[in-house]
Amino acid sequence: MKNPVPQAASLLLEKLLLLVHIRPLPAGSGGETPPPAPGYYDTSCFKRGDLLEVPRTLFIHFGIYLGENRVAHLMPDILPTITSDRQQIQQVVTNKRLILGVIARTASVRVDTVEDFAYGGSILVNHMDRLFEGQVLDSEEAARRAEELVGTTAYSLLWNNCEHFVTHCRYGAPVSFQTEKFCETVKMIIRDQRSVLVSVLVGLASIVCLGVAPSTTLPTIFIPFFLWMAG
Repeated sequence: MKNPVPQAASLLLEKLLLLVHIRPLPAGSGGETPPPAPGYYDTSCFKRGDLLEVPRTLFIHFGIYLGENRVAHLMPDILPTITSDRQQIQQVVTNKRLILGVIARTASVRVDTVEDFAYGGSILVNHMDRLFEGQVLDSEEAARRAEELVGTTAYSLLWNNCEHFVTHCRYGAPVSFQTEKFCETVKMIIRDQRSVLVSVLVGLASIVCLGVAPSTTLPTIFIPFFLWMAG
């Protein structure tokens, strides 16, 4: 029988990573939140080829600025597999389209306005350059790479997401630090769960070999066991 802990951790990983793109709905709203009006952001400080970051609740969304209020970014989207109508596809991706795109592992590198890309979030510019010292490509090369990739592509929460896209364009290396960090966290949780189980087994073995443990130590042994079972 397979250990349920890694399976549960994998499921949790997929559910949480799904939030990287989902936009929050206002309280009491049953529909999608409208993007900010044009001119909401001051784009005069952006340069062609800049890497833009939009921090969200749990993760960060990334894009490459192309100039003239346009951003290329990778978004999960089911619509390109259903229709070839470019006018429909170019409409702002809704949460329903996004979730179905994640399930179908389909995405598109699309070009949107800064307003549609950021969706009301704050924007950081070239914040990742410090992690790629000496590897930053020419700004025009970064923008050109982004433009060449515009269109339908495969999607993976772990191996081909928006961060992989921008790091490939600006640094020539498709990596995702936030995914790697989250995977390490999940591994730590799994190891901790296993440690609890080992502690419980050692405690039970001590009881069997040395006699009944004092009543004050029983909660120390069994409470982690019940927490492990509940998890």
